[in-house]
Amino acid sequence: MRVQLEAQTLRLRIDEAELAQLLAGGHAENRTVLPDGRVEIQQVRLAAELGWQRDDAHWRIDLPDAEVRALSARLPSREGLQFALATAAGGTLQLLFDVDVRDSARKRLHQSSKGDAA
Repeated sequence: MRVQLEAQTLRLRIDEAELAQLLAGGHAENRTVLPDGRVEIQQVRLAAELGWQRDDAHWRIDLPDAEVRALSARLPSREGLQFALATAAGGTLQLLFDVDVRDSARKRLHQSSKGDAA
């Protein structure tokens, strides 16, 4: 999982293998070990509704199952999902979630062409 954080925008991009893990009830994760030994973890899973939980250096983001499954059905697509999470200060954190379009095209379109040749 690729994680990009800039100001009040958090972008999460996964590949097809990570999407399959999510759809099967698992999670996608980014884990970074920093020079001081601290481990930062960002984890995404599917749930009934959007959610955010942080325990020190471990973020868990719950994405709405139905919306992720709908995104999966229309892949490959450059259009991902967008959500707004309220912050304690009264603002919002914009959450952008997408599946790598190049990976989706390789996996999905290549499989389709194999099936057409048979």
